[in-house]
Amino acid sequence: MQTAHTKPESLVLAIFGGSGDLTKRKLIPSLYQLFKQGKLPQRFAVLGLGRTAYDDASYRPHLDSALQQYLAAGEYDASLAEQFLSSVHYLAIDPANAEDYPALKARLEELDAEIDNPGNYIYYLSTPPSLYGVVPQHLMSVGLNEELNAAGQPAIRRIVIEKPFGYNLASALELNEIYRRGFEEHQLYRIDHFLGKETVQDIMALRFANGIFEPLWNRNYIERVEITAVENMGIESRGGFYDQTGALRDMVQNHLAQLVALTAMEPPVQFNADLFRNEVVKVYQSFRPMTDAEVRRRVIRGQYTESEWRGEHHRGYREEDKVPADSRTETFVGMKLYIDNWRWQGVPFYIRTGKMMPTKVTEIVVHFKPTPHKMFTDSDGLAVPNQLIIRIQPDEGIALKFAAKVPGSGFEVKRVSMDFTYDQLGGLASGDAYSRLLEDCMLGDSTLFTRSDAVEMSWRFFDPILRLWQDEDFPLYGYPAGTWGPKQSDDIIERDHSWTNPCRNLTNSELYCEL
Repeated sequence: MQTAHTKPESLVLAIFGGSGDLTKRKLIPSLYQLFKQGKLPQRFAVLGLGRTAYDDASYRPHLDSALQQYLAAGEYDASLAEQFLSSVHYLAIDPANAEDYPALKARLEELDAEIDNPGNYIYYLSTPPSLYGVVPQHLMSVGLNEELNAAGQPAIRRIVIEKPFGYNLASALELNEIYRRGFEEHQLYRIDHFLGKETVQDIMALRFANGIFEPLWNRNYIERVEITAVENMGIESRGGFYDQTGALRDMVQNHLAQLVALTAMEPPVQFNADLFRNEVVKVYQSFRPMTDAEVRRRVIRGQYTESEWRGEHHRGYREEDKVPADSRTETFVGMKLYIDNWRWQGVPFYIRTGKMMPTKVTEIVVHFKPTPHKMFTDSDGLAVPNQLIIRIQPDEGIALKFAAKVPGSGFEVKRVSMDFTYDQLGGLASGDAYSRLLEDCMLGDSTLFTRSDAVEMSWRFFDPILRLWQDEDFPLYGYPAGTWGPKQSDDIIERDHSWTNPCRNLTNSELYCEL
């Protein structure tokens, strides 16, 4: 096999769901970016797989249109796109039908001969979650999971699985068992595109490359932590999928849990895949389990309702296409959790996600404890605690908020901001999160992918919440589209605090707020 972190000279990427939305919106544009940057293997082919009756000749124009539509302005080059798409192929199969897999194996071997590839394959499951346990078994049935090629030589065989990995704890355990029958853990790449974002990775750099933060990063100096990931749009055309999923499965169990782990984890001894992911698992193991009574006090779920917002009428969730009129699926989750370890004992972590909120923003706010003696106050006689804001999207950057004296007589203070935005480094990398993660998978670097024990530990914490929600008596609060969620979510914040409702702009947000 290839050594980890070494780019193979040749490779075939087989995309199950090759005619689907994720492929045209994210995967193909991201692969084009890697091609443009010279980061693909020298001899490379893409094989789209799906039930739509494309062939190579009709598939390539379809993807060319997608590139023109979904690439950022100025990034599409017709000549480069033609070169890239010449390496893209299509095979019409039913991924759920085992009888189609011998044809898949034969087509892969044909591509091997065309590009001189010794059987190096990556399989990407851009399919409905119902196929996550089906496709690997069919691959096993024709030997496409084995890390040996037809000549008996070592070969790359990796499989990328989209979220959600499992519907609950039982299904996640079942999926893990299916994969263990035919794949080793190093072959499995459970993708969470949040971890591919440059600014998410910069959380680790902020914490572990700067000595000024480490002495303060604990229960002695931090009062609470907020993590918000909200969107200003609804479910669009995904009603059938979303109503079976909901906000907790779609965002909290994976994305927000990962952000909690990055914020709370201990520094790994070395930065490699095993040691980094060990520390993530330790955080999940430290989540304090909640009794049913605690779930009712600390977890708020909501669903957006119709409203007039920005001069437009917005439908409620139950009026969306393919959503039942009596649906109790949550589009908002607010939660308070604790991490029972030495560093974080007693510090509440507040996490929140929602659809149809006032803006689209993802950020972490670290609230430091106020000074022990209130010597200086603002105009209202209140202390001005420090905040560290880590903005993941949009207007990516970091803001440190602290108190400064207002010029003039007296000793009134006000909060000021010292901030940094990542565009000051010359702009974010032109590739997106999927580009980074696809490249890592080709390199054999699994650091930013979720390991099986992390999946299981996360589900062990969130599964009791889902089970309790099956009780029709558990409240589901409505909130008008365009607001910050159910007012009941404020009740889980301790003492006199409230949620930090962020502006779209990170800097100067106290002078003006862009939504």
